[in-house]
Amino acid sequence: MKYRHHWLSGDRIDLPTGKVVCVGRNYVEHIHELNNPLPDDPVLFMKPATALVPLDVPFSIPKDRGSVHHETEVALLIDKRLKNASELESIAAIRAFALALDLTLRDLQSTLKAKSLPWETAKAFDGSCPISGFIAKEHFHDLDDISFDLKVNNVMRQQGNSSHMLTSIPGLISYISRHFTLEPGDIILTGTPAGVGPLEKGDQLELSILDRINIQTSCY
Repeated sequence: MKYRHHWLSGDRIDLPTGKVVCVGRNYVEHIHELNNPLPDDPVLFMKPATALVPLDVPFSIPKDRGSVHHETEVALLIDKRLKNASELESIAAIRAFALALDLTLRDLQSTLKAKSLPWETAKAFDGSCPISGFIAKEHFHDLDDISFDLKVNNVMRQQGNSSHMLTSIPGLISYISRHFTLEPGDIILTGTPAGVGPLEKGDQLELSILDRINIQTSCY
């Protein structure tokens, strides 16, 4: 079934399904855990619309392609066309927020990085971006204080807060819009905190944002 943007309630959002612009290396502790250098600017890569699948139902992980890691991220839904946008224009273009998993074929990514090759085959495969229903922007009063976490089989794996981002949410959107035109229906993944790790078939996942909104799902 083709992915469509929807609210956490399940109601459809009247925006087209666009590209997913992802930000790598935006949390210092995650950069250290993968032994990566600190970037001078945000690290950008993309996932196509075919990467998107609902997170609020069980989702599949690739089989026989090596280790599949979860990377939990705050996702933004854009509802205005942005090109060379200011930070104020960027904030105004956010329609809603969600939680997403940037699924990563870690063994393959390590091989690609060692050869200085692009990451897309490790990051942009079909179903590589499970995403929750969206939550209205009005619930997010401080973009520099968005807490979120992931538990796998009742064990805390990742805890993050947007205050720890190297580049803030408005700064990210503005920076991205200088390199890629953002269109209504596009999604931005804002980076993952430390604690990334492998998923196995049958794992039970619980994600929360703002300490009160919970999403429960599993992988197969």
